[in-house]
Amino acid sequence: MSERMKETFSDGGSPPAPAGPASGPPVPVPVPAPAALRARVRSLGPSMTRSMQAVAEAVAADPAACAALTVTDLAARTGTSEATVVRTARLLGYAGYRDLRLALAALAAQQESGAAPAVTVDIAVDDSLADVVAKLAREEAQTLADTAAGLDVAALGAAVSALAAARRIEIYGVGASGLVAQDLAQKLQRIGLLAHAHSDPHLAVTTAVLLRPGDVAVAVTHSGGTDDVIEPLRIAFEHGATTLALTGRPNAPVTHYADLVLATSAARETQLRPAAMSSRTSQLLVVDCLFVGVAQRTYETAAPALAASYEALAPRHHSPVPTVKRTSGTR
Repeated sequence: MSERMKETFSDGGSPPAPAGPASGPPVPVPVPAPAALRARVRSLGPSMTRSMQAVAEAVAADPAACAALTVTDLAARTGTSEATVVRTARLLGYAGYRDLRLALAALAAQQESGAAPAVTVDIAVDDSLADVVAKLAREEAQTLADTAAGLDVAALGAAVSALAAARRIEIYGVGASGLVAQDLAQKLQRIGLLAHAHSDPHLAVTTAVLLRPGDVAVAVTHSGGTDDVIEPLRIAFEHGATTLALTGRPNAPVTHYADLVLATSAARETQLRPAAMSSRTSQLLVVDCLFVGVAQRTYETAAPALAASYEALAPRHHSPVPTVKRTSGTR
């Protein structure tokens, strides 16, 4: 939450109360699979310091050699410190350097065994389609669980309040995040809110300059460093609009201009399934949370609006059944 939002609450408003302590045993943090190491280095590299990048790139480039090194040896090899090595291991998802070494040893053993090359984190090039379906389903479920566990419910509540009361809502996203931005805009439109999604950077800027207090600007960017999304959010922020960032990097540049930040799970990036694709799962979960929350807050107007939209579209969902069937060889 930005300093501006804190000041707003201190002037008479109050932020939503944080969620109480969770009941039951704590949810364990999943340890990345060894095969995910290179993908995580690519995905998290931009958010690392230069010294941490040196450590991460070293272990990803030569896991067998680094697995044999102590924390002191690896620090000397990369020209960094022991503390930097440990911090890098934790950022990559491991409890400490010991767990990282175990993952490096496993990855080295996998490489030496001549196992089929990986297409994604857990999927090999020769896996059957049935295995692909099962593994992707498991990975998607884990992404959703990670996002739900890490979602700031207080920030989510504040975002819902801002959207429900907004005069107008402008949503910015490009590429795969642009599809998520469109999904959020369409959902809000169907309950009667004035919301638009923009993937064209010029149009995004021209809409941002018209925003004022009482309006909301939303930036959707997994990396948090996309200039075409940061720029309109910055302009909206400077014009007094409430700003919201939906990102996989809570400390990314986009958050500097965000009153509220909703963090998604860091996607496990691979060559054929980059973060732009796999991150969309967690982004869409947050979009649904926002939509349902806003619909709850505005139920008296949202329910009739939804009913009217369903009624308007109903005739389009009942096309007559074709009487002629295509025969073999007919196109």
